[in-house]
Amino acid sequence: MPSTSPPTLQHRINHVEMRGIVKRFPGVLANAGVNLDVYAGEVHSLLGENGAGKSTLMRQLYGMYQPNEGQILIDGVPQVFHSPADAIRAGIGMIHQHFMLVPTLTVAENVALGLKSSREPQLDLDKVSARVVELAKAYGLKVDPADYVWQLSVGEQQRVEIIKALYRGASVIILDEPTAVLTPQEVCDLFVTLKRMVSEGHALVFISHKMHEVLEISDRVTVLRDGQLIGTRPAAGVTRDELVAMMVGREVKPLAPQPLQAGPTRLKVTGLRAIGDRGTEALAGVDLEVRAGEIVGLAGVSGNGQRELAQCLAGLRPVTAGSITISGLEMTRASLHARMEAGQAYIPEERMRDGAIRDFSVQENIFLHEHASPRFTHGIFLDFSKMAAHARKLVSEFAVKTPGLDTPIKNLSGGNIQKLIMARELSRQPKILIAAQPTRGVDIGATEYIHQRLLEQRASGTAILLISEDLDEIRNLSDRIAVIYEGRIMGVAHRGQATVEQIGLMMAGEPMGHAVGREPCP
Repeated sequence: MPSTSPPTLQHRINHVEMRGIVKRFPGVLANAGVNLDVYAGEVHSLLGENGAGKSTLMRQLYGMYQPNEGQILIDGVPQVFHSPADAIRAGIGMIHQHFMLVPTLTVAENVALGLKSSREPQLDLDKVSARVVELAKAYGLKVDPADYVWQLSVGEQQRVEIIKALYRGASVIILDEPTAVLTPQEVCDLFVTLKRMVSEGHALVFISHKMHEVLEISDRVTVLRDGQLIGTRPAAGVTRDELVAMMVGREVKPLAPQPLQAGPTRLKVTGLRAIGDRGTEALAGVDLEVRAGEIVGLAGVSGNGQRELAQCLAGLRPVTAGSITISGLEMTRASLHARMEAGQAYIPEERMRDGAIRDFSVQENIFLHEHASPRFTHGIFLDFSKMAAHARKLVSEFAVKTPGLDTPIKNLSGGNIQKLIMARELSRQPKILIAAQPTRGVDIGATEYIHQRLLEQRASGTAILLISEDLDEIRNLSDRIAVIYEGRIMGVAHRGQATVEQIGLMMAGEPMGHAVGREPCP
């Protein structure tokens, strides 16, 4: 039963210390003696590649895990958190990347959930609502306590999570990838709120992989690599290149496409409509084309039809209206095999569901599409020696780290699985490449490699549709940028033509002509 008594803020935490934190999982040393200090009135960012130990460290501070060794101190007093409830009582809150909200409840009910009622068994949601309004006004969070969570945008749901933490008296708040699914305008709004919280004495831990955001919002930055503390730097005195080098152990330079003359149209989509998994229309008349030798980036907040569009193009979802042509050939209802024969390759968003078979070996996953190819058969039999040689060649060329070709693909890291899928798809020298979220969940080193391969394909004349929720990735790699909102294309801009703010407005539903010329967010 939801509880409803608004607790007062616990004592203001001035200093959180994590000393010599060691966390082991079977076969993995996630944190190797990490020290971290967080002070009131600062944003302290945590950076590191996937598997560096950032989230594991913070989950120990929030009581989700307990350290094997080391100590947590709050204002000099040792603490032992057996659960998040212990951490919350001590004044620590956490905003998870995947929100912990009940969609069928109102904002007020979600805020009150799990707390004791002041007049049980009755609820006093009127008091909760009043406190929510008070907190929303104090921190610039536009939230109506009577709204149901399922009615809210992603940005509004995040505001509810922040209000939940504030309502519970959190003095230290951990934000895990808080901007991952926000439009640029929502990021601006979030940063205004975070700065207001810091000015009032809150301590914030900001976990992100977006360098420009870290440098903009942070006071200090701590970098982890392979579970170890690499160093802590003042944000005002460090550069992006220095932080990246600390993260990966070497210099990584951002890639950008060289000017090229695009060729003929290879992929054309006209009036495309399709039904989503919930039975409602996910694509509402998409028009789009991609030419040889160009990357068209498709930007948009998650859930606006990107996944359904990629599946329609790959032949994995039926089209209800409209057409798809590949190199001038009608392919609207063609099979996946027919599209492959026409020269199309597909890097799926869900790599372990649509791109690989987790219990198959590395070599078996390489030949999912080509096991019957004459190149690798001898009469009616498979030529295993040719197959092994081809697999070894791809693993080497694409720098896939694997113990062997017989290793089950489920034992590889996310970045290596993604590189293996890319190796398989690009080895067929496609004319068209559909790359859906190709760097989601992979670290900076693997991201750099994947970007380099995409640019190489572009230079060889491949037409590439890059679908990504990472606006930096879209802007850095694309020749043209299309923005999708609620299954419609809001506009298409050439590289450098539209600002981040204008793209953000299109991501929020304003057509391109209306978005151009608007003032940037402060």
